[in-house]
Amino acid sequence: MNKSKILKGDVVKVISGSHKGKTGPVKKLSKDKSKVYVEGVNGVKHVKPSETDQEGGIKEVAVPVNISNVALIDPKSKGNTTRVGYKITDGKKVRIAKRSGAEIK
Repeated sequence: MNKSKILKGDVVKVISGSHKGKTGPVKKLSKDKSKVYVEGVNGVKHVKPSETDQEGGIKEVAVPVNISNVALIDPKSKGNTTRVGYKITDGKKVRIAKRSGAEIK
């Protein structure tokens, strides 16, 4: 089981690849949680005609990025990346940013 520390809605930064440095919120995770779809990153503009899309043409289609190539942005220090940790508060397990200790919502 591949449990991901990055969830839908988190703001992430691409740390490697051709889109290195770009940021955006996570729109969707793949079923096995090994790839993420980041808004505004890694889009393909040319689409071939297929059975589902008869026309094809120039359209923006999101392509997934491997989860190892993105890092979570710290909610306190904007722009800096951080790792995710866990802490139990009031009997609930919450995600925290390792860099600042802030709770990730």
